[in-house]
Amino acid sequence: MISSCDVGSLPLRVEESLINKGARKSITLLPFIGVPDEETKTFEREIVNSFADKLRNGIDIPNYTQFRDMNEMFFELIQGIEKVGAEYVAFRNPKVKPNTSIPEVNVVKRNISEIRDLANVEYVRLKACVTGPYTLSSFFSTKSPGLFEDLGSTLTEIFSRSFFETKYSRLDLLCIDEPVLGFLDDPLLDYGSEGRESLRRAWEEMCRVAALKNVETCMHLHDTSDDLFWEVEHLHVVESHVEDPLYTLEKTKGRLEDTDKCLKASIYVTLFDKLIEEKIMAQGKSQDLQQRLGEIWTEIRHRQIDPLTFLEDPALVAKRLEKVVRRFGPERVPYAGPECGLSSWPTYESSMECLKRISATVEDYNKKKH
Repeated sequence: MISSCDVGSLPLRVEESLINKGARKSITLLPFIGVPDEETKTFEREIVNSFADKLRNGIDIPNYTQFRDMNEMFFELIQGIEKVGAEYVAFRNPKVKPNTSIPEVNVVKRNISEIRDLANVEYVRLKACVTGPYTLSSFFSTKSPGLFEDLGSTLTEIFSRSFFETKYSRLDLLCIDEPVLGFLDDPLLDYGSEGRESLRRAWEEMCRVAALKNVETCMHLHDTSDDLFWEVEHLHVVESHVEDPLYTLEKTKGRLEDTDKCLKASIYVTLFDKLIEEKIMAQGKSQDLQQRLGEIWTEIRHRQIDPLTFLEDPALVAKRLEKVVRRFGPERVPYAGPECGLSSWPTYESSMECLKRISATVEDYNKKKH
């Protein structure tokens, strides 16, 4: 059986500043001493309702909703670093701030009963996405092999503090998000280098600790040209974008078998510009593509065009899933979902429709095969 999951982010329905301030306040004592605070309430309400919406729309293992910047939300939990201009500087070894964990996970954990009621589900499985040490290191003015491992240890501690398991819920899947990997010509990652081995160790520590808690481990990539991830022993699942060679190269099957890893099938394109462009091309109107793209966005914002018009054909999405499973075998494809987050989508409602269609595709596939 394949389980559906998502990558995390959704379009905002409230001011971003309310979410950011509410998240910061939620890890203080305010929620526990009953001090009324509109920003904290707004943050909690949006996380609870959006997470329940994911479950209501059929996602088996929803990621906590990422309404915040995926990098800054983790930098805020780390001490020993400081932002100087546009870059970070480590003035001592980075460590987790006392008594802190991922605020969004805390909200889900505190509100499991309400979430179960809202979604009408018996048991809740949570996916937690953690921005990886390599991606976070790219924001520092000076990178070093030691920084990879320091950040890896810090992120491991953040995850460990965020882990929970109750009678009716569990943090079931940890995903390390490394969208920067493969896009830069980084001498620190040269084959045989100290930096390459340090990054491998950083990932390994995160995955090993998760495995000790019986949490499945996954890595989210935007480019798989750097194959270091295959060497991480306790990493179990790899995912990338729909058209990534990971899903088409013949050697992938051998690497999966040799390393005993699996794939999350990415079955839905999430870059909304691309969805619009594909619709324009299908209509034979490729001339002045960029101008037409801008016009359509304006029409969407003025509610002159329904964004659902640009969602992918369910038959195409089903075909993608069938193709990946047929190529690599059902035992190597335990999960399926969108290729990335949905924060760039024009409306919250359209993002929910996307998740609904994905879950329906997975459900239909499971019914056919079982």
